[in-house]
Amino acid sequence: MKRSLIIAGVILLSVAAGCSREDEYNEPEAFSFVVYPGSRYLGRLSDVTKQAHKILKPNDEPPPVAIYDTDAPLEEVASFYAKAYGFGTVAPDATNNLSAAKPAAYFRTGDLSVDNMSAVDVLAKLNLKTDVSKATGIYRAAEIVAKPNRPRVTIQRPYFDVTTSQTVDRTLILMSR
Repeated sequence: MKRSLIIAGVILLSVAAGCSREDEYNEPEAFSFVVYPGSRYLGRLSDVTKQAHKILKPNDEPPPVAIYDTDAPLEEVASFYAKAYGFGTVAPDATNNLSAAKPAAYFRTGDLSVDNMSAVDVLAKLNLKTDVSKATGIYRAAEIVAKPNRPRVTIQRPYFDVTTSQTVDRTLILMSR
């Protein structure tokens, strides 16, 4: 009997200790966008992205999204975000030197034409008169994974602006939860 009371007391103390530690972590850090110095906010493109989310997932609230661009080189912007997120460097690609684990920050390439052709139906539903035939060329991008209080970041240069039907030779920074 005495032994079971001691065990019960130890269990209660460990539960109480665990609960008191939980309180410290119960309140998450505020969600925040880290803005690259000198970049400009692209309000119209940010709004179009939120509207596209509503079309693709009508029952879901669009996640927080912010899109910026800058004249700074892609590598410099990617390095800035990798360091701000505590990742150190950006891997040359998603294979991470043939490792099974995908890196938290990596470079990739893509084709503006192919990527934008897949968005034609959504652009039509948004009533955007986008000429996707003007989306030409190869781009380089960097992907930075999200953290609990920070969004996922996609950095790309050049990018195609669906609101103006122009390929823009600037570095785009898309942050989304």
